[in-house]
Amino acid sequence: MNDQPITAGPVLAVVLGLLAVAGTVVVWLGRVGDGRAVLAAAVRATVQLAAVSLLITAVLGSPWGTAGFVVVMFTVASATSARRIGTVRTAWRAAAAIAGGVVPVLALLLGTGSVALRPVVLIPVAGIVIGGAMTATSLAGVRALGELTARYGEYEAALALGFLPRSAALEISRPSAGQALIPVLDQTRTVGLVTLPGAFVGVLLGGGSPVQAGVTQLLVLISLLAAESVAVLVTVELVARGRLGQLRRTADTSP
Repeated sequence: MNDQPITAGPVLAVVLGLLAVAGTVVVWLGRVGDGRAVLAAAVRATVQLAAVSLLITAVLGSPWGTAGFVVVMFTVASATSARRIGTVRTAWRAAAAIAGGVVPVLALLLGTGSVALRPVVLIPVAGIVIGGAMTATSLAGVRALGELTARYGEYEAALALGFLPRSAALEISRPSAGQALIPVLDQTRTVGLVTLPGAFVGVLLGGGSPVQAGVTQLLVLISLLAAESVAVLVTVELVARGRLGQLRRTADTSP
């Protein structure tokens, strides 16, 4: 009898293939997006996870290899946010927003011993926090720039009233950019009631007790709240100062 929580083999491969095709067909028939994008994402995830699994196996025994892997995760996250915001040439500024949330959180967790300084622990925790900060940075940047573009007339009116450019931009963009925190807030508020997130399930599948799983998930969620809050704040500040993204003036159609 197989006592593994997830059975890897031909049957699982067929099941995953069917799920990917089903998602593609549903999106295509429902005309709610590009069905090929669903299939491409599934294939890409398979290839990437296969490569990452082999790479992590190789770096787990090396502190320098672990550090390098974390740097790679951070670099890819920064490039992804920069591309999403539309500022690839200034990707280091998106990196600054992500680092603003990630660095202090990881420093606190590792410095206090709350998270063991071992590759098998550091890599997943760092990946979760970096990924959350990346998402928050992307959403905050896109929303802030979109709001400023849509309400450019109000921005100009604020300038005419004597507001400095940064203050005028913040007044308009800050509320909408703050919506970037909705996913992590909802996940934290409903944890255990609506969903059992990845860290909780991962500890259980790894043989840990429900209490260990709960503590791990709580650490992850509160770390994400802190990291994403800082990332959003830095992102909005950079957008307001004209350092992140490009504000495009649209034609004023208001009466």
